[in-house]
Amino acid sequence: MRECVLVVHNIRSAHNVGSMFRTADGAGVSRIILSGYTPGHRDPRGKERAPFIKVSLGAEKVVPYSRSKTLSGALKKLKQEGYTIVALEQNESSTSLFDYIPPPNAKLAVVMGNEVRGINKQSLKHADHVLHIPMQGKKESLNVGVAAGIALFTLLK
Repeated sequence: MRECVLVVHNIRSAHNVGSMFRTADGAGVSRIILSGYTPGHRDPRGKERAPFIKVSLGAEKVVPYSRSKTLSGALKKLKQEGYTIVALEQNESSTSLFDYIPPPNAKLAVVMGNEVRGINKQSLKHADHVLHIPMQGKKESLNVGVAAGIALFTLLK
């Protein structure tokens, strides 16, 4: 199985983060990096976040994770570790997730950004590939947790 790290940056909703933990476990992600203000399963006082726990169903206990203050710092370190950085973001230069074929045996770092603002342009400069999920309906995007699931299972198939 391909090695993959999920990088979750500035996500506001503990529900979304819990969902991504559970999905990452199911997809075979080796670890998760929480960056910026993304909430973990415990608040700053050490109390469990009920919305996170409800959705993750214990995935935070089986998927290793760490925290990084900045996204660019996390991505620079992953590049040094030999990861191909794949950012999921809709912009003028992004290509379809379904058209991208990762190089054989490449270690992937999949980056998910804020529910509203996505990933900023400065951080996108660290990405080797910027991918989007083509939309067929009237809405321009999916929930970040759903998008992470589609991306992870597509990239790790």
